[in-house]
Amino acid sequence: MNSRSKRLIRSIFHIHRSSSMFLLYEYDIFWAFLIISNAIPILAFLISGVLAPIRKGPEKLSSYESGIEPMGDAWLQFRIRYYMFALVFVVFDVETVFLYPWAMSFDVLGVPVFIEAFIFVLILIVGSVYAWRKGALEWF
Repeated sequence: MNSRSKRLIRSIFHIHRSSSMFLLYEYDIFWAFLIISNAIPILAFLISGVLAPIRKGPEKLSSYESGIEPMGDAWLQFRIRYYMFALVFVVFDVETVFLYPWAMSFDVLGVPVFIEAFIFVLILIVGSVYAWRKGALEWF
């Protein structure tokens, strides 16, 4: 290849000798996606705010209970155990998300990654035993 064809290939594929050069045009699709994904919900809220009818009255201020006349105060205090139970569920759900890719590529990764995953599961078991002893897993 002569130098002219090399320059042509570099200009077509944007290959530069300096690999540390940060090229913004490679991220155009990312910026377009980011702008569009932020613009759609903002526009939806703005359009619904402009087009929605505004009617104030006692029925709007009452709590909705499936068409049944509300009884008592709508603001009830929930026990903290429900939130703790949900938090423990989320932790183990995220554990599954982390362990699934590891399990799919177990044969490629080898023993060191098995040891890391074992330590990860061991930490989660210690955390679940701690939550169990504190009573966070009891429903009533």
